[in-house]
Amino acid sequence: MTSPEADVVVHSGDFCMVGTEQEALDFLNWFCDLPYKHKIFICGNHDDCLYGANIEGLDSNVHYLCNSEIEIEGIKFYGIPMFTEDCVSDRQNRNYSNISIDTDVLITHSPAFGILDFDDNIHYGSEELLTRLSAHNLGAHLFGHIHANHGITTIGDTIFSNGAIMNSDYTHLFKPVMLEIK
Repeated sequence: MTSPEADVVVHSGDFCMVGTEQEALDFLNWFCDLPYKHKIFICGNHDDCLYGANIEGLDSNVHYLCNSEIEIEGIKFYGIPMFTEDCVSDRQNRNYSNISIDTDVLITHSPAFGILDFDDNIHYGSEELLTRLSAHNLGAHLFGHIHANHGITTIGDTIFSNGAIMNSDYTHLFKPVMLEIK
């Protein structure tokens, strides 16, 4: 499979299956070797082995965002991982409150409530995140987590993309989502 052409590739978490350090290392080796000018990733709930990790030694064009931001070619990306410990301690909601107001592209693992978050007759998205998004003028919100709702929708001027790469029972691989952000 050839890689689609893009300037920036973003992975919104769950690069591990069971969360082992070897899975994380395998992902990092693969991700660093991708032929893109810039690569950004955050962690998802399957990636808890990296909770509190200080990831060093990445190539200068590979960016791990953990409640942090980076500006690339005039576009400001802000990334918030989803670690289980943060979710059970309410730290996740505090992380959402720190999203920079001038963020252009928000990357989270969890969707906002009611936006590409429906599975098993339940909306799994974050109500706190939905509230925070109303204060921002985002170009895009990229996320994953809810495998049954892979896709794109636009609300107002914001593109919402659930880039979960596999379906709910991990038997079907979706094609990458391609977006143009200006």
